[in-house]
Amino acid sequence: MAIFSAALVYGRMIKFSHSVFALPFALSGAVLAAREAGIAAIQILWIIVAMVGARSAAMGFNRLVDRGVDGANPRTMNRELPRGIVSVRVVTMFVLLSGAVLIVAAYQLNSLCFYLSPLVLAVLLFYSYTKRFTWTSHLFLGLCLGGAPLGAWVAVTGRFDLPPVVLGFAVLSWVAGFDILYACQDRDFDIGHGLHSIPARFGISTALMIAKFLHLASVLLLLWVGLLLGLHLVYFLGVACISGLLIYEHVVVRPEDLSRLGMAFLTMNSAVSVVYFCFTLADLLLLGTPATPFDY
Repeated sequence: MAIFSAALVYGRMIKFSHSVFALPFALSGAVLAAREAGIAAIQILWIIVAMVGARSAAMGFNRLVDRGVDGANPRTMNRELPRGIVSVRVVTMFVLLSGAVLIVAAYQLNSLCFYLSPLVLAVLLFYSYTKRFTWTSHLFLGLCLGGAPLGAWVAVTGRFDLPPVVLGFAVLSWVAGFDILYACQDRDFDIGHGLHSIPARFGISTALMIAKFLHLASVLLLLWVGLLLGLHLVYFLGVACISGLLIYEHVVVRPEDLSRLGMAFLTMNSAVSVVYFCFTLADLLLLGTPATPFDY
């Protein structure tokens, strides 16, 4: 029971439930790469282990770096570190162990993944500092999650290609867009504590417009992925569904009413990644794996 309780505490600390944002895109990158190189169950397992290790290290480190800020913010003051439920020393060990899990999983996948894993870890940890000096911190977060499908592709094929890079930028734009929305609720706190964000720098109305532009860019990039890989109608129906989800997200979040931000952030955006994976997988399983129509 003690182990189970501890797992719940650390799961809450790193918001393990939010893994639904990046993991389906990583799996999408894996199944798309499988058309090129095939895939084994053990590869899928190690990709999932790598994702869990990477995200746990990043979130744990973020909680360490932000513990003072979190303790001062009414929205976050009840998190585990500010309340003393977990100690700095134990969370530091958790981050080190999670980073080691990422590196071991990368080693099990292929040499390129292994060589890149320290760089990936550095990027993930660096994000936690960006809000202290740049309002583009949302893009850095997007970069962290956008690496998921690209990393999965490299894990399966052992090389870089254009389609997963485009997919990575699509995820980057999507994540940056919804993170801007999420940051709107902390605008006054960020300004008062010298933290940087697009809502703090440009105001709520402009921030929402920037988020809309980023989400439009994300949809266009997802369409480009489908064209590059010669995918079928099912895939593009999935992108259409994602467009609808993003449109609805922007309808319910307005400058004068941010009360539905929580629903837009978690419910809508968790649906986006799951919808993308399900429709991509369905396209590949139901309609086959056609020859790529473009020489990329």
